[in-house]
Amino acid sequence: MEQQQEAQNKRLTPLAVAALGLLAERPMHPYEMYQVLMHRREDRLVKIRPGTLYHTVGRLAAADLVKAAGTERDGNRPERTTYAILEAGREALETELKKLLAQPAVEYPSFPQAVAEAHNLPAGVVLGLLGQRIAALEAHAAELEADQRNAISRGVEQRFWVEVSYQQAITKAELDWIRQLHSDITTGALPWQPDEFFDQTARNKL
Repeated sequence: MEQQQEAQNKRLTPLAVAALGLLAERPMHPYEMYQVLMHRREDRLVKIRPGTLYHTVGRLAAADLVKAAGTERDGNRPERTTYAILEAGREALETELKKLLAQPAVEYPSFPQAVAEAHNLPAGVVLGLLGQRIAALEAHAAELEADQRNAISRGVEQRFWVEVSYQQAITKAELDWIRQLHSDITTGALPWQPDEFFDQTARNKL
């Protein structure tokens, strides 16, 4: 039981992985880490809040994966503690990355469940909602393309923004699938209960 608890405590959250990745580059204080993560748009990959990030760095320090390396003061602002990664932190980061890269995780995203239960909605409603999702995904695809152009224009090596091309591939695949589903429902290739069926069912319940 104690070994299971110890293993649980050593598991790295996505934000902890991001924090260790930054500190593997150079020592930073948590606010600088937050700024760098937001500048790199890593909020698309992991939920980032300043308070949560400070708490995460504190947990990494308590686990002896990082250490306080000094303090600095900017004008009248409070002192900020700079953290550096320890060898144990590098090993933990390497172990977690190897596991994440090699082993697909069952993440239970919400969209597949929504698709599985979409038959509970009328065809017209489903088509309208899918149209909204298509528009949102198209906007996201445009943002990713802009990020890619920006990285190329700045001469950033592709290995530092390779996740953008992955997100582009995933977004394109989802767009293609949803557009086909939208077309199949519209043309009747995929039979769907019409709006009138649900209206009649509602009246029968009165």
